[in-house]
Amino acid sequence: MVVPLSSVPPSREGFYAINNQFLVNGPKGFYEYKQLENEDMFVRMDLPGVPKDGVRISFDQSKKAVCIFADAPKEHKYDYSPRNYGTTTGLVCKCCEVSGCTSHMSDGVLRLLLTKTKITPQRSSCISFLADPESGEVVIVLRGDGPRTHGTDPHDPKLTGRILMPHPCVNYGSEMAYESKQLQNGGLYVRVDMPGVPKENFTVSVVNGRVRVTGEAPALSHDSSGRFYSGDVAMLSTPAVNIPIR
Repeated sequence: MVVPLSSVPPSREGFYAINNQFLVNGPKGFYEYKQLENEDMFVRMDLPGVPKDGVRISFDQSKKAVCIFADAPKEHKYDYSPRNYGTTTGLVCKCCEVSGCTSHMSDGVLRLLLTKTKITPQRSSCISFLADPESGEVVIVLRGDGPRTHGTDPHDPKLTGRILMPHPCVNYGSEMAYESKQLQNGGLYVRVDMPGVPKENFTVSVVNGRVRVTGEAPALSHDSSGRFYSGDVAMLSTPAVNIPIR
């Protein structure tokens, strides 16, 4: 018999990252926004389960934003359902428009590079991009002596807490990073999201009857750093069992 383990915060402060109970180190949040030196904007967006060819990106008619749609297929018969994502990111200023977008999708993470051009060439350019959908705060960089913010803070303490946050871009399907289903034969099916982790960096082991998963996501492109995931997902009825599984 195998039973699921409930999502209990590992410490009094809560989960290290409220977007994923298995994340124990590295950037938090479903998104990361970063202003680059050439004034392009880098966006990391976690879209768990989405394959390389599962993303569709289109320019909004206003030329102020790009629309992102993604599909994560039902890979296992015990998955609750496929998942569908949808969101928008771009500019909030009145003086510029989005002129280009390059994207790269791998291991459940979409990375975007957005470029912009001035609508009126004679006018000085600002640097103003859409808000982070998690916080609702606009990410803005101003020239001169004004306030200067280079992007979202992936270590913001507001992203730590006792209540797990559903994925804000899920239109259909599971919004959470963990899904379990008790099987008629006494077994347990578990789905765990670890965005950015390639298959070769994922490990399952059993120690004292507790099934533990770990995964290491390397930093790619302009990621602020890599990420490390670890956590127990189930308990076996025979607690003395120790089985390393790759």
